[in-house]
Amino acid sequence: MNRRLGILISGRGSNLQALVDATRDGRLDATVALVISNREDAAGLERARRAGLEAICVSHRGWPSRDDHDRALVRELRARDVGLACLAGYMRLVGAPLLEAFPNAILNIHPSLLPAFPGFDAQRQAVEHGVKVSGVTVHFVTPELDGGPIVLQRTVPVLDDDTGDALAARILEEEHRAYPEAVKIVLDGGWRIEGRRFLRSPNVASA
Repeated sequence: MNRRLGILISGRGSNLQALVDATRDGRLDATVALVISNREDAAGLERARRAGLEAICVSHRGWPSRDDHDRALVRELRARDVGLACLAGYMRLVGAPLLEAFPNAILNIHPSLLPAFPGFDAQRQAVEHGVKVSGVTVHFVTPELDGGPIVLQRTVPVLDDDTGDALAARILEEEHRAYPEAVKIVLDGGWRIEGRRFLRSPNVASA
């Protein structure tokens, strides 16, 4: 897997910024080759352009099918020789064309300790459920929503007086640390997938 990243966003791109910062301060040996949003008004596009990155919109509207939109994404990513795609607040389900073009090479970050609280509003779900610990999960993308092999998890305590917004803010801080670390793990190699499990060789895991 080469070290050229394609980052897919739908919103303001704070996790995009975390990845860009990590590539520029030496924590992550990678290049952000392309930023794609499905929304023209996504603030993350301007954030990327200010950082000197190529940033484009491939709107999800107007295509005959969801797969046709995904094929357009594949064309753009392949044209920039992207090796690893990173979903960073990308609010679209990934379909077969993308999954087949990038097998075990699409990552997503989710604001809970999966498999708990998949889907939307994970932080609010955690607070309402009364859990004492939530957190962050970086996982490979598969056809199952938020169900792919887990690369990395980090915990965040849930306080007694937490609201969904308060917990979300603390989880987001942890996301900014966790995503670059997970991308580094994947790019550095020495791992395999067995069933649902992401496994690293002992010498790599202890490095």
